[in-house]
Amino acid sequence: MKRSTLTWIIVCGVILLCVFFVGLFALMAVVSEDDGVMSGGGDRIAIVPVEGVIDDAMAKTVNRHLKQYGDDSRVKAIILRVDSPGGGVSASQEIHREIIRLKEEKKKKIVISMGSVAASGGYYIAAPADKIFANPGTVTGSIGVIAEWINYKDLAEWAKVKPVVFKSGEFKDTGSPTRELTDREREYFQAMIDEMYGQFTGAVLDGRKGKGSPGNELDEKRVKELADGRVFTGQSSVANGLVDEIGNYEDALRATAALIGMKGEPKTVTPPKPKEGFSILDLLLGVTNVTGVSPVQLPKHLSDFDTSVKFKYQWK
Repeated sequence: MKRSTLTWIIVCGVILLCVFFVGLFALMAVVSEDDGVMSGGGDRIAIVPVEGVIDDAMAKTVNRHLKQYGDDSRVKAIILRVDSPGGGVSASQEIHREIIRLKEEKKKKIVISMGSVAASGGYYIAAPADKIFANPGTVTGSIGVIAEWINYKDLAEWAKVKPVVFKSGEFKDTGSPTRELTDREREYFQAMIDEMYGQFTGAVLDGRKGKGSPGNELDEKRVKELADGRVFTGQSSVANGLVDEIGNYEDALRATAALIGMKGEPKTVTPPKPKEGFSILDLLLGVTNVTGVSPVQLPKHLSDFDTSVKFKYQWK
């Protein structure tokens, strides 16, 4: 083979290799935008979904996204798209606290766009937002606390199963599924419920004080009147001061853009969707960590017989 021909082949190979990597990096830029990691300049509005029952896993995921966008100077506002009946008390408080942190420390504008349901814990996390939107038929409110567990005392007696318990104190096995509560235990649990209820109403008052129709603004007395566990439609929630405006997601997006002075079509960024399997890009990049089904993905009915006491900000 002539030297000139060999040189030409090498040059062509180098050019093709350069084109391949340029295309690969361009593809990665597009993927990274979809995965919530922004490329390029310009302000953005981040959209964070809060969908389903709020548990510890959801709180961890939502807060990871909130922190990511909170630390990015290009994200000027965050819309939380809430479609949830609420969930665990502590899990709801985790998200609520992160929203407050982003407002106070990162100076981010926080807007809530409610879907079909944003009740109890779903409303708890919405309370500190700069603005709350709901559809006319959105189910929201349900300000209150519930504790529940399964008691199979009668079943155990029928099956002639006798529980044996050793404990270090009177209240160590309070909520046992194999016996009735004592009067002192009922007082003990009710005191806990009342304390968590006060935390809920306090959060609503801090976030919504003074909101509502003229002459019907939210104050401590009015919050307590509304906080009896009932739900409201989005329409009635506006009059009661629990929601700012009637509007869908697009209305919330346009209002958020106006809130931060964004001109033109709002530019948004969303968190990555959970990966299933692997893509061609993963193969090219040598990604081989393909996950299968984890224990937490097992059918939820396997945990239905959990008899531990659960305190919830959840609409049932």
